[in-house]
Amino acid sequence: MVSLLTLANITEEGVRFLSPHDGTPMLLTPEHSISLQNTIGSDIIMQLDDVLVTTSPDHKRMREAMERSVRWLDRCIAAHKNPDTQNLFCIIQGGLDTEMRKECCKEMVARDTPGIAIGGLSGGEAKDDFCRVVKTCTELLPELKPRYVMGIGYPEDLVVSVALGADMFDCVWPTRTARFGSAITKHGVIKIKSSEYANDFGPIEEGCGCACCTKGEGGLGITRAFVHHNVAKETIAAHLLTIHNVWYQLNLMKEARDAIIADEYPAFLHQFFANIYSDKADYPKWAVEALRGVGVDLLSDSNI
Repeated sequence: MVSLLTLANITEEGVRFLSPHDGTPMLLTPEHSISLQNTIGSDIIMQLDDVLVTTSPDHKRMREAMERSVRWLDRCIAAHKNPDTQNLFCIIQGGLDTEMRKECCKEMVARDTPGIAIGGLSGGEAKDDFCRVVKTCTELLPELKPRYVMGIGYPEDLVVSVALGADMFDCVWPTRTARFGSAITKHGVIKIKSSEYANDFGPIEEGCGCACCTKGEGGLGITRAFVHHNVAKETIAAHLLTIHNVWYQLNLMKEARDAIIADEYPAFLHQFFANIYSDKADYPKWAVEALRGVGVDLLSDSNI
């Protein structure tokens, strides 16, 4: 809906699209959305929601979208054929208006879906606003149900959102940045398409456990020079960087989970930011303030 919004007309019935290929009219209703997902058989399925970018100044339209999303959830629940095997997640809307978000949280939580998503973010809003909305919502959600922040993928966003009470994320960024010839590492993003890597025969990231970086036992032992050589010529470079970047994201979440279980998440956050930034003065202010709000002071050594 977001990517084809210029071709769509949203009404209470559903979303009417014009096909980007041939202009053919298409209708997606909450019921049809659930039917498609039931057929696919995925473990987690999402309600159809009326989503508006957070930077929209139209408060009336934002409220309409929030209230419609609640009504559409009821239709999705009624249409869901496999509630015992497929987990339907509601999606909280409300833009950057925390009072509207609170109202939506109350309505969605009352529907008692197996999981709860926070939607409508990553739409160009300031990071401070993003954190404020995530924190507002997570504080109102049941502790024992997964909290899914939709469209979030930058490593800094992930670890801060976990500290704010979120559990799950999704984003095209790890694969998109791979197509642009860049690798995600614990020391930040490196642009392997840059000429400095033309004769670098080290792995994409030293110590990485992905299939590209490791040697033997199924590992490919891919070098930065190999990726650099192919990045502008063959799709194999994008494939290899995608494998690496997705592995990095999954491993980052595993390390975050392990740190939480060991009751060492503040120390994990300190190390995470120290790996990326050589000077604390360079730490993103939004991250420092958001984490300070949950008792983690990145600029101090007191909670390491």
